[in-house]
Amino acid sequence: MARPLVAIVGRPNVGKSMLFNRLVGKRLSIVEDTPGVTRDRLYAECEWAGRKFDIVDTGGIEPTTDNEILLFMREQANIAISAADVIVLVTEIGTGVTAADADVAGMLLRSKKPVVLCVNKMDSTGEPDPGFYEFYSLGLGDPIAVSAVHGHGTGDLLEECVKYFPPESAEDEEDDRIRVAIIGKPNVGKSSLTNLICGENRVIVSSVAGTTRDAVDTRVENEFGKYTFIDTAGIRRRSKVDDRIEKFSVMRAQLAIERADVCLIMLDAREGVTEQDTKIAGLAHEAGKASVIIVNKWDLVEKETGTMEKMRKQVMFDLSFMSYAPVLFISALTGQRVQRIYELINYVNDQSAMRITTGLLNNVLSDAQARVQPPTDKGRRLKIYYMTQTGIKPPNFVIFCNDRELFHFSYQRYIENQIRAVFGLEGTPVRIVIRQKGDKE
Repeated sequence: MARPLVAIVGRPNVGKSMLFNRLVGKRLSIVEDTPGVTRDRLYAECEWAGRKFDIVDTGGIEPTTDNEILLFMREQANIAISAADVIVLVTEIGTGVTAADADVAGMLLRSKKPVVLCVNKMDSTGEPDPGFYEFYSLGLGDPIAVSAVHGHGTGDLLEECVKYFPPESAEDEEDDRIRVAIIGKPNVGKSSLTNLICGENRVIVSSVAGTTRDAVDTRVENEFGKYTFIDTAGIRRRSKVDDRIEKFSVMRAQLAIERADVCLIMLDAREGVTEQDTKIAGLAHEAGKASVIIVNKWDLVEKETGTMEKMRKQVMFDLSFMSYAPVLFISALTGQRVQRIYELINYVNDQSAMRITTGLLNNVLSDAQARVQPPTDKGRRLKIYYMTQTGIKPPNFVIFCNDRELFHFSYQRYIENQIRAVFGLEGTPVRIVIRQKGDKE
């Protein structure tokens, strides 16, 4: 059974993101004194009174606007409202009840969903501000006084939300979804791919670089399995990140990589691998994540015999440090080969979680040493005693030897290549730790 969903909605700049961060106990949503900072829906897990539930932060709703981004934000909020079990309408004491508040309240009343009215920025304790009682006029029942900054009233707010949750299932569903981060520089088609995968306008798609700011989670279930896709803000060069909000976006994209099982590294087929693409791929590689390289906009490339294979070799050359990653050519616009992404996600995720017995590893190690003798230095020869696997995602191996200094990087690479030749381990980095006799750990 899916967890209950609480949607936080309201007009811009009433403190929805601050409240979201307070409730989940983490700074996940961008908080700035600028209306319209939160654009996409942002999900997180929350717990209160023993009940686990999901909570979603939405962009501010402007009931009357011609601005394209604000219109899309309103559409995103409507999607969140339709999916939610409980809706929290956030208002603020400083402005009192505005016409926009009344319009949003009317929209929520028409949704027929349970609504909890929150009056934010009630930072002082004691008797409530006389203006607090004005919010009864919205027709949503008793308002709850909250200070998102100090945390006052958040317990009462959550208590009220839990009252509307469906009965708790006897069995908690184990979350066995594969978490997939879609990463890449701005405007390579990450959001278009997410929308195609989900079959809805899940995130804002615009030709303006930097439209996506928050890392957005989307759950997908199909014949291939269960997935959570994380569409992230495009990662630009640090010298270009002079806007404070975009700095948060880059940090969040990097956090998305950390919590993903698989990274889809998106490239623009017309540009090939740029310096920034190399840096982004390096983030996934250094984090030890299973990866698939997605070359998007393949429909816009003029082709002749061997064009795809030629570009595949060029991509592998430019990203030589992750030659283990499969390359897929797609078009997020036409849907060309998009279904193949699921097969590759499953494959590289399984490869990243592979366990190899110590016996098999040492057979490979013995054969490798017979083919290429371990290096020597000033009369001393490297002696390798044995090898064992110590972890997965990515596969981690420890090799015990007589002298770590003799174990040259080139010989480590040779051993890694031998392991890959026998066991595959496609799509995943491999970590090898060298220990010598006498090491305490």
